[in-house]
Amino acid sequence: MKFSDFVSVEAIRPSVVANSKEGVIREMTQSLVDAEKIAVSEMDSIVKAIMKREDLGSTGIGRGVAVPHTKHPSVSRLVGTVAISEQGVDFESLDGEPVQLFFLLVSPPDRPGDHLRALENISRQLRDDAFCKTLKQAGGPQEVWRLLEDADAQSIAS
Repeated sequence: MKFSDFVSVEAIRPSVVANSKEGVIREMTQSLVDAEKIAVSEMDSIVKAIMKREDLGSTGIGRGVAVPHTKHPSVSRLVGTVAISEQGVDFESLDGEPVQLFFLLVSPPDRPGDHLRALENISRQLRDDAFCKTLKQAGGPQEVWRLLEDADAQSIAS
């Protein structure tokens, strides 16, 4: 699964203003509402579901990266977005470091394969330090999107 299969370019946030875990999740979920990928009436329910998942264990996987995610019946297909925090946010990450790169996923409960493939793709790409560094320095949504497309093209080629 490629980034272009689930990331909404209209929802990319290259500089989040939130400075808390729930704030970032809320801001990213709002960006999916603004991009018309999720219904405004479902926003609070989705935020609660993601926070409930975070209570099980932080999705801050280390090295400045977090992948908050949930399954939710209000979506018919996997949707996601990317956000970047220049200063970093305390996300209770496994390594204790602040998080700068966020990939948020919301998938339908009956499509666990898509959810897992997206998580695999994200984790594979984010093992590349150069990719992460370049992504953190991206200047706007279109630049983030271009970097994701480049990563998609490289993963297909390899």
